[in-house]
Amino acid sequence: MSEPLSTPRISLRDIAKKLNLSHSTVSLALRDHPRISEAVRKKIHETAKEMGYRPDPMLAALAHYRQSKLEAPIQAVIAWVNTWPNPEKLRSYHEFDLYWKGASACAEKFGYRLEEFVCGPQCPPKRLETILRTRNISGILIPPQPASPDWGEFSWKDFSAVRFGRSCVSPAVQVVTADQVANTMLAFKKTRERGYNRIGFATTRSTSDRGPFFKAGFLMAQSELPEEERLPVLVLGDGTLESHAKKLAAWMKKYKPEAVLTEVAEMRQMLERTGYEVPRDVGLVVESVLDGNSDTGIFQNPEEIGRVAFLVVMSLINDNARGIPPIFRQSLVSGEWREGHTLPDRTSPAPKQASKKLIRAAAAA
Repeated sequence: MSEPLSTPRISLRDIAKKLNLSHSTVSLALRDHPRISEAVRKKIHETAKEMGYRPDPMLAALAHYRQSKLEAPIQAVIAWVNTWPNPEKLRSYHEFDLYWKGASACAEKFGYRLEEFVCGPQCPPKRLETILRTRNISGILIPPQPASPDWGEFSWKDFSAVRFGRSCVSPAVQVVTADQVANTMLAFKKTRERGYNRIGFATTRSTSDRGPFFKAGFLMAQSELPEEERLPVLVLGDGTLESHAKKLAAWMKKYKPEAVLTEVAEMRQMLERTGYEVPRDVGLVVESVLDGNSDTGIFQNPEEIGRVAFLVVMSLINDNARGIPPIFRQSLVSGEWREGHTLPDRTSPAPKQASKKLIRAAAAA
């Protein structure tokens, strides 16, 4: 019995011949390149489907390599858009500086360069858009901002953009951030393992940006405990350091936590204002050991967050995915637990105090 003859692979040239178009037009259309009109792209996609076209992954990889080599001088820069009122403050945070370093190192690996663009009174959004278009820059990374900026008339339709974190909700593009829920659950678990039963969580936020995700992780972890060991979340809200310290003092007195888990960088200072010494009186665990003023808690792997953000924006560029996406995606990067001095291990037996007699004997020797 003879074996069936294999069906020849449908090529781009077969589709081009049927539609009386050039090979390059078909190639660009199947990659949804904006240079080809929407009507032509739709017709080519339909014809390719009817003919049973399937891309050859090896040829696609080779074509992408050749195209990237040709386009490298044009697409060499990825914009890092800084909208902070004081632009220099952005990278004064260790987390955000490592976002930059991770993204920049990954960009260089693939033949790109990360360049900062400050968007503010001297360069409003529309002017920034003009600059990026003039320089043929289509990729944008948006680091965490102190507040959601007003992008005004900036048109995102021809740009591939990725946001870091949830501190701003505009534009509604893809997000790369730390896995705040899982990180908080990990911190809670490790704190329990070190002998702390009454663990409290304090945040300045309740319904905005990161607050709900940290809070959700804490509540999920705490739900496994007996009712008597569960503590209500302290939401400090807006206010001064002094008003926060007063709320904290009342909460500490009422619920008597053995350790405080927080994303508030000023927590140690507030505890000391209310008469609690860390770690003598209370343990302190932070969501970021880099910027939380404590050496115990979560290391969020910020360089990896930066690397992933670049890889996502590069994939969007290669896929010609521009503008606000119809489906919102988030890429989460896991953090790691770091031991430190602000949460002494209570499970280890305390060293016995030497008697005065032994101390005098040792001194005499």
